[in-house]
Amino acid sequence: MKKEEKHRILILGASGFLGGIIYKELCSYFKTFGTYHTQNKNYEKNKHFFQYAVEEDDIYEILNAVKPTIIISALRGDFAAQVIAHKHVVEYILEHKSWLIFLSSANVFDAYSKYPSYEDDKTLSNSIYGHFKIKIENMLLRLPKKHVTILRLPMVFGPQSPRILEMLQNLKNNEPVEVFPNLIINVTNDSKVTQQIHYIINRNKLGIFHLGSNDLVHHDEFIKEMIDTLDSKNKAIYKKVFTTNEDRYLAVLPKHNLLPKHLQLSSQEIISELKYN
Repeated sequence: MKKEEKHRILILGASGFLGGIIYKELCSYFKTFGTYHTQNKNYEKNKHFFQYAVEEDDIYEILNAVKPTIIISALRGDFAAQVIAHKHVVEYILEHKSWLIFLSSANVFDAYSKYPSYEDDKTLSNSIYGHFKIKIENMLLRLPKKHVTILRLPMVFGPQSPRILEMLQNLKNNEPVEVFPNLIINVTNDSKVTQQIHYIINRNKLGIFHLGSNDLVHHDEFIKEMIDTLDSKNKAIYKKVFTTNEDRYLAVLPKHNLLPKHLQLSSQEIISELKYN
């Protein structure tokens, strides 16, 4: 246990879905700190948590209090405010020789629809969210390589993930679940992402990583299979959303930065894991 404590880790957005499970995964092994947004008694009592609203607070104060060697950014909130916060993080990293692990998204490629995307492909997005992630990625890619790891994530599932909770709520209320029949994606789940991050920290892995499943699935088929697994009793209503008549890809596949076999996953493993939860 002791040997891993060389790092002090600050998770920006540790009260969110992904930030929270990353915190749980790392806090037994490293001195781990996190930020939370909304007032919460549990966080207030925990000396390792700092209240932080990206729109109004200065991240410098928290950085100076924690003195992290690794910053993991799982922030949510106003995009313009996040860009400024990341500029400040970059300044801190250069001054203190820290390391930033940034959670990015498959959406940095959402303008390319004809094929899956690999680590070195040029980013191009049609969405506001994708543009925002590209803006931060470009800022980080100007840093010396030893300071940055960019993790591009596809849709992330898991028993407590917002996506699944929303689907179950829709089922309960007899409301339709949106599916995109022509969208080909890859997927991941919360438990795999946290294991991958732990490995990346332990092995000091730098650069760009695509953390999606090895296989590709049609969005509508995957969602239907997932709902059948979660709730076979209630009949789901599906609302098909066609953004195009042809198949469209939004998938991030690894070509150069491959993780070991035990850290790779298939879409079926995500379904199986839900079955036993």
